[in-house]
Amino acid sequence: MNKQTFLHKLNHNKERFITTVKWVVFSFVVGILLGGIGAAFYHGIRLATAYRMAHGWVLYLLPFGAVAIALLYHLFRYDDDGGTNLVLSAIHSGDNIPKRMSVLIFISTIISHFCGASVGREGAALQLGGSMGNTVGKLFRFNETDNKTMIMVGMSAVFSALFGTPMAAAVFSMEVVSVGIMHYAALVPCVIASFVARGVASALGAPSPHYTVESIPAFGLVTGIKATLLAVLCALVSILFCVCLHQTEAWSAKHLKNRYFRGFLGGSIVLLLTLLVGHQTYNGAGVDFIEDCLRGDTEPPAFLLKIIFTSICIAAGYKGGEIVPSFFIGASFGCLFGDLIGFSPSLCAAIGMGALFCGVTNSPITSLLICLELFGYEGAMYYLLAIAFSYMVSGYYGLYRSQKIVYSKYKSNYINKRTH
Repeated sequence: MNKQTFLHKLNHNKERFITTVKWVVFSFVVGILLGGIGAAFYHGIRLATAYRMAHGWVLYLLPFGAVAIALLYHLFRYDDDGGTNLVLSAIHSGDNIPKRMSVLIFISTIISHFCGASVGREGAALQLGGSMGNTVGKLFRFNETDNKTMIMVGMSAVFSALFGTPMAAAVFSMEVVSVGIMHYAALVPCVIASFVARGVASALGAPSPHYTVESIPAFGLVTGIKATLLAVLCALVSILFCVCLHQTEAWSAKHLKNRYFRGFLGGSIVLLLTLLVGHQTYNGAGVDFIEDCLRGDTEPPAFLLKIIFTSICIAAGYKGGEIVPSFFIGASFGCLFGDLIGFSPSLCAAIGMGALFCGVTNSPITSLLICLELFGYEGAMYYLLAIAFSYMVSGYYGLYRSQKIVYSKYKSNYINKRTH
């Protein structure tokens, strides 16, 4: 080895070492910062939900909550909110994420849960984390490539802090952007930020949920076929959910151009539906009902009603996301399937959650990790089998229009198309 080659390798190793140290330091700091913000976000949603459940009159604010959110975004001059799609687009093509996005999504999601909108919280977490990660990257003058990594780091940190699944959170931000490839360059910083954020959030009182699956039959040919059938049906339900969300939102934007009237009308419809149902099962995230499904208790029309409630709320302008509603839909449909065929409704609810989440996000690795972190490893073969079939059968539909299908789900072909 001559001197020039030796110096070249030395400089290359030095550069890699500096890069590694930089990402370890920044991901650790971002994990601490966003772990605290994620915990505050969790407690804000928890308190807002608890107040609504204790004071029935709050539900009558549903028509006004969406109007307040529209006004808030207008006052901050952010009428054309790109939501999670903008965060994904920023990773694809370097689109700018406004700093005010983090403040707006924080406040508007709490308003949504306070009023009883049928929305989740993880979509908001992705926006909050992506916006904060982008802000840190811009503050320290990261180049475009490193700034994209920082956006993913922020997404992982807040998702982990809020949802309590650090392994899934670390992978999700890398997997959801481009279906068929993984942004492995972000692996170390996303893992560190996810674990640190979860530790901080846990110390600040944000729990890590874990559910017990009451009956897990031995895995075999017959039980595997039953799980596969459920997965195929969940994939079809995931398509229905995505189509309903997108079509309802598109129709309302086209025919109800005044966003304040759209919000008032949408909130009024959800209020009327809630009064007709007679309870608040379909308002908010619906975590309590998910727990009921995992105990084997459900209502036959629950998954359809949740699709309707969530589609109207998103179209009305309520914020929070669709991921927890997808868990609700998957758990209720899975439990119903298990009841009908006599196959462990509790296990089917867990399978349904993982399969439907995969169908709407096109993220099979994250889906499996979520199942393992939420339900344990005993049913791992069921979860993996169901997620694989759901990924294939769900086609090119998805929650996020900015998500790219880089490689085909059916052949090893480069297609680079957006989801429907």
